[in-house]
Amino acid sequence: MRILRRLPAIPVLLALVLGGAGCGNDHPDDVVRIGVNDIAQPHWDIYRTKAAEQGITVEFVNFTDYKQPNPALSQKRVDLNKFQHVRYLANYNVANNDTLVPIGATEIFPLTLYSKKHTSVAAIPRGGEITLSNNPAQQVRPLLGLAAAGLIVLKGGATWDSKIEDVDTAASKVSLTAIDPTLTAQSLDSVDAAFVDDTFAGPAGLTPQQVIYTDDPERPELKQYINIFAARAEDKDDPTLRKLAQLYHDPDVVAAVRAETGYAGIFKTNEQADLEATLRELEAKFRK
Repeated sequence: MRILRRLPAIPVLLALVLGGAGCGNDHPDDVVRIGVNDIAQPHWDIYRTKAAEQGITVEFVNFTDYKQPNPALSQKRVDLNKFQHVRYLANYNVANNDTLVPIGATEIFPLTLYSKKHTSVAAIPRGGEITLSNNPAQQVRPLLGLAAAGLIVLKGGATWDSKIEDVDTAASKVSLTAIDPTLTAQSLDSVDAAFVDDTFAGPAGLTPQQVIYTDDPERPELKQYINIFAARAEDKDDPTLRKLAQLYHDPDVVAAVRAETGYAGIFKTNEQADLEATLRELEAKFRK
């Protein structure tokens, strides 16, 4: 999940207004405000131009704290957001009794384990340290990868319900440290390996040669990790918002995204109903 650029994780909302409106709840009805976390990327300028060609005025609100975009959407400070995958949204909805929904797929990213000290997973010594995100919604996929690689043992076996608390520390080869995802890249100077989100890897100067593990993002069970545009439930059929979600797949926008340094995403076009069905399945699981 491409959550945040490499910025301090502070609960601050930075409004990058592309047209003069303020950042409060009330903004012109003919302006669609989209919450993002990578406003510096040039593809958003192309996206905004494409939207204008269709008569839609778009403003972006950039967030430096990944905990803020969903509350901002729920509170109508933005009309859409694009920063999360389906599993993250399901976890948020259940934890906050919210009803946000996906209205369009964007892409999925491979899980990437980096190391500056080792050239393979097998080379990580017993007692080595690996860092990963401290957000529970982002932990199960790394846990399953580490279990498959023989680096950790999960009590009761590896399942999609596995939690970091399920790690059998005595039986595992390595120890895990959960930290803010904005800090995983920097942690590589002092730990054996780290799961670094695609959003941070490029700015941190990490290279493909430093990748020692990836999973296959095309596996069917990883559909829950497809990144999305999210909207409020009452707006999920809004034709303008749905058009904006589809606009991310405009050939010029796609080309600009793929031109980003180190970009490794795979564009996905799952239907809205399919994404929402995955969301509901996850929500039901998280409520148990």
